[in-house]
Formats: sequence, structure tokens, C-alpha cells
Amino acid sequence: MSDVAGVLFDIEGVIVTSWEPVPGAADVLAQLRESGVPRAFLTNTTSRTCAEIAATLSDLGMPVEPSEIVTAASLTAEYLKQTYPGRRCWVLNDGDVDADLEGIERDDDDPDVVVLGGAGEQFTHRTMSRVAELMLDGVPVVAMHRAASWQGPDGLRLDTGAYLAGLEELSGQSVVAVGKPSMQGFLAAADIMDVDPSRMVVVGDDLYGEVLPGQRLGMTGVLVRTGKFRRSVLELAVDRPDHVIDSVADLPELLRSV
Repeated sequence: MSDVAGVLFDIEGVIVTSWEPVPGAADVLAQLRESGVPRAFLTNTTSRTCAEIAATLSDLGMPVEPSEIVTAASLTAEYLKQTYPGRRCWVLNDGDVDADLEGIERDDDDPDVVVLGGAGEQFTHRTMSRVAELMLDGVPVVAMHRAASWQGPDGLRLDTGAYLAGLEELSGQSVVAVGKPSMQGFLAAADIMDVDPSRMVVVGDDLYGEVLPGQRLGMTGVLVRTGKFRRSVLELAVDRPDHVIDSVADLPELLRSV
């Protein structure tokens, strides 16, 4: 597969959609494994742990090890331990990812830090107003990611990034976002594969959240037309992806020419 030394995949919208396999994805992952090309998976999914994601993908015919997966929650846990060691955290998240947040002290009533995970029914008007109040009182807010949307089974859903803009405008402060498009996850995935970013390919359905951040690190970016891909976003973009393909099933042919 030419000079490609590792492939980094987004999960939702690239190899699965609403946790159903994208046609051809299993074959692509198998071909990479058989060719000895390392793989890693970087996801802003905050509803499942690394172990749960690996088990789900394996059940879908795509054997993956938890050690190949980097989640926004696992990255956030490391960030909190380094930046706010021992601090009490209020974690607001749609899904149980406690296993990936092991070692983080929790306190919903009197937190030292507010942690925003994936947006869902928990993000009510009153709850987000309380987050704003705490932020105005000087309590730091850390977001697991800054993604503005995700693709649900019945259409597009607003995600955490859509709320961060309002919180930042109201408070005049910036919220640290740990997951994509932050570079931290891309570098963690490169470390997992022990591959220099310049020899990696990143495959995503989000131009601004996945493909362009990877390209800024020297990776070859591949945008797929599945998941939350929107033609209008691509047409209006100033910065362009290195490659655009219909789906991940077309990746092997592209890799042979990279």
C-alpha cells in the first residue's frame, strides 16, 4: 500500500452509521490488518467506552482491540488528571463512560470543574443555565470535544460545540475542548501506531473536525461522502481535503496510489 504506514479512522459516519456497518468497511479493515498496516480509531463518541466500542465493532464483523481506540472521554480523563489533579468534577454527558473516566473524582453539587461530554437530553435549558452560572463564577469548563453535530438515525442532532459558542460569548472565556478537532487525539493515535504523522492517512466524514486537523499535522486527509458529509460544506470550504471518496470501501484503491 505504497508509503502509507498507518491509517487513522473516525468511527461514526465512516465505518458505521448509527452503529450499522458501512458496506465494505469490514473488508477494508481486514485488508489493512493482513497487509500489516497499523490502524487506529479516533472518536468523539461519548456514549460508549473503548472496550464497549471494540466489542460492538467486533460483533459487527470488524475485530478491533480497545488499545486501538482513542475516545474523547479517555483523552479528557488524562487532561483532567494533569491539569486539575484531585479536583471534583461535574460530568454532564449523554452516556455512561465511567470506565474511561477512572480516577476522576465526581461531585455534581459543588464541583471545582464542569466537564461537558456529548449533548443529549441531559442538556436542558436549566442545566445549561447552571453551567453558565458556574462559568461566570470562575469554575472552569472542559469539553470532551467541540463537535457541533452528530448524525442520528433520524437526522442531524446538535452536539456540544453548538452550546460552547453561547457559553463562551456569555462569559467572555474560552472552553478547553480535548477531543476532535484538538490535535491531542490525533497525536495520541499516532503514538498508538508508532507512526510519524507524515506517513499516516486520516479518514473522516467531517472536513473541519477530522480531515483538516489531520492534514495540519502532515497526514494525508481523506473525506468520505457518508455520515454527516454535506456537499455544501465542501463547496464553501477554503481549505480543501487531499482526497474525497464516496465511502471507506474505496480506500484501498486510493491507498495504492498515495
